[in-house]
Amino acid sequence: MEKLKNNIKIEKIIDIEEHINELVELLIDVVDDGASVGFLSPLEPLEANKYWESVLSPDIILFVATINNKIVGSVQLHLCSKQNGGHRAEIAKLMTHSNYRRHGIGRLLMEKAHETALQMGRTLLVLDTREGDLSNLLYISLGYNVAGRIPAYTKFENGDFEATIIYYKNLV
Repeated sequence: MEKLKNNIKIEKIIDIEEHINELVELLIDVVDDGASVGFLSPLEPLEANKYWESVLSPDIILFVATINNKIVGSVQLHLCSKQNGGHRAEIAKLMTHSNYRRHGIGRLLMEKAHETALQMGRTLLVLDTREGDLSNLLYISLGYNVAGRIPAYTKFENGDFEATIIYYKNLV
């Protein structure tokens, strides 16, 4: 595991097109594995491609984790563009490919997002995740605080609903 961790690189993506196939593969993998990132399984490649092509904007920063130049994870930092929100950002769509979980990839992606947020003067981060997901443990270990719970927030393929947990973290 330590060898794998030493090979993980975190980088900011500024051009989706050169990475689109790997990003599509990542999104399909995490959705098929049950991640609650806004899509239902089975996710069609065309739909995943359409999503990724719409991600980048001046207010969204995309980071990817790579191992041997292969994308194995990603996270987004959504900068608040409101006049009264220049101090905050949202963490969105933290994903780790199912073959690479439990190697610290999510933590490294989150640490990079935190570092970048601070460099940009963003001192408050918010995020949400489905209640019961393993990611809840990661967020708590990174110092996030529970702000609340929204019942029946996420819908599953079978029509069932689950709650989401809202988190926040002050970086200073």
